[in-house]
Amino acid sequence: MHSISKDKDKKILRSIDKQFKDFQKKIGIEFINEKLLKQAFTHSSYVNEHRRKPNEDNERLEFLGDAVLELTVSKFLFIKYPMMSEGELTKLRAAVVCEPSLVSFAHELSFGNLVLLGKGEEMTGGRERPALLADVFESFIGALYLDKGLDTVIEFLEKIVFPKIDSGAFSHVMDFKSQLQELVQRDGAGVIEYKILQEKGPAHNREFVSRVSMNGKELGTGTGRSKKEAEQHAAQMALEILKSHM
Repeated sequence: MHSISKDKDKKILRSIDKQFKDFQKKIGIEFINEKLLKQAFTHSSYVNEHRRKPNEDNERLEFLGDAVLELTVSKFLFIKYPMMSEGELTKLRAAVVCEPSLVSFAHELSFGNLVLLGKGEEMTGGRERPALLADVFESFIGALYLDKGLDTVIEFLEKIVFPKIDSGAFSHVMDFKSQLQELVQRDGAGVIEYKILQEKGPAHNREFVSRVSMNGKELGTGTGRSKKEAEQHAAQMALEILKSHM
């Protein structure tokens, strides 16, 4: 009976090893220390159930990965948006590294399939729990940093995270007026002006229409519940138009 149990354990371990080998092929990164990679995906519930085999959970790696993510995302934003204020950069970084964003990155790479969980956690749907997946993404970044260094972390983020920033996935927290100003100043193209064209609707449900122009030429219009919101939407349209002609 004991040997059947041992054989079953070996089979499970072989299956886990294969999963991690396949994962490394998929992301195009081969870990020097595969133990670190496995640790990144090891939940504390798994460690509690496998005390005979010394396993370490991913909590310390998560702590490190959180700091590495903050640093690498900060540097990317700092270079990409030279005209953005500290407050705007902080707000944008918070949107990139918040739990829902990390969960979406983890889902994209099927991280949930690799997590080593205890039976109880598995049965209560731990594999899909947002907090758990966000933690695993951070711990993976921590493991990658320890194993391969900062340059490899940046290469990985250039495939998974940075393109989403470039494509405007976090534009809901971005200041389009600052970006437009930045673009125009960089090219020395002229002077930006905003004008409220229209105010409509009752006082409790006001709608404003704003126009943004450069040297008297209209670049875009936008509507919003406040003058500020209407100007932001006008600037967003102007940015899209200007970038399509670049």
